[in-house]
Amino acid sequence: MNAKQMKKIISRTAFYLLLAVIGLYTVFPFYWAIVSSLKTGSTLFEVEYWVSNPYWQNYVSVFQEQPFGRNILNSLFVSVSTVALSLALALAAAYAIGRIQFRGRMLLLFVILGVSMFPQIAVLSGMFELINSLGLYNNLLALSFSYLIFTLPFTVWVLTTFMRELPKELEEAAIVDGATPFTIVTQVFMPLMGPALVTTGLLAFIAAWNEFLFALTFTLSSEMRTVPVAIALTSGASAHELPWGNIMAASVIVTVPLIILVLVFQKRIVSGLTAGAVKG
Repeated sequence: MNAKQMKKIISRTAFYLLLAVIGLYTVFPFYWAIVSSLKTGSTLFEVEYWVSNPYWQNYVSVFQEQPFGRNILNSLFVSVSTVALSLALALAAAYAIGRIQFRGRMLLLFVILGVSMFPQIAVLSGMFELINSLGLYNNLLALSFSYLIFTLPFTVWVLTTFMRELPKELEEAAIVDGATPFTIVTQVFMPLMGPALVTTGLLAFIAAWNEFLFALTFTLSSEMRTVPVAIALTSGASAHELPWGNIMAASVIVTVPLIILVLVFQKRIVSGLTAGAVKG
């Protein structure tokens, strides 16, 4: 074995070792949450990497001690409605910015992207006054409306980049056939933008599903809470006795659907994120 082959083997071994370390670092917290969700009492504070006698009652208690099923449905409604609004508005904005020539369109795009740079806490008071004046306080629509602040800039940016790469001849042929801008966007461009729509929609869904600050501020009753707030406000018999088993079980329940979605749409996510990166 010569020096070149030896160097190649060492490089490949180091690469796979690095992947193993990164995988362990990212997966282990979720694995530990699963292990902790199957413990009870003092065993929660014992270091065990495998549970010999799993305690499944934690998963049952999550739904018995609070309206957690309703909280999951709330999060699902808010996330799906946020994705629908974000994609509808972003698709129209991407067509206007990416395909129509007008003065200041790049400035407009950077302004839209700049909105996402503001921390949530900076706009919280203004959003609260707006939500309250619209009569949407303690209403799920308030969350769907407010979440557009951080989902819309990203979706507009990605879809605009993708829209610019679509062949101009397709649009010209549709115009010759008498198609309206709405028809061009919905029937010509949308079928070609599947990867970008899946990517932006899924990332917007994850952001809305995990959002905590707005959900905590704009909702009051337990029936209107989303799952991050419901988990955070889980209480025990006293302030010093939090039901960690229930909390871990709830965390596992709300994380598994996101993992499944990412695994199912993994290829489309990658192709959507790389769309427009290389111009042919």
